[in-house]
Amino acid sequence: MRLMGAHEIRMRLGGISRQRVYAITSHRAFPAPIAELQQGKVWRASDVEKWIAKHRPELVGEGDDEQ
Repeated sequence: MRLMGAHEIRMRLGGISRQRVYAITSHRAFPAPIAELQQGKVWRASDVEKWIAKHRPELVGEGDDEQ
């Protein structure tokens, strides 16, 4: 299982700001994190990719080299 933290999500969404990634990941439409560690929340990469496909379709395929 591949996981993503806020930094990986920021980079996957084109290097958006920390504030913007916090706003996106806090929205009820964004997948729930699977764990909250001392370093922060983590999400299943597959859940994040499904969200990107629905909400940011122009970014689909850009993260494929990391899988």
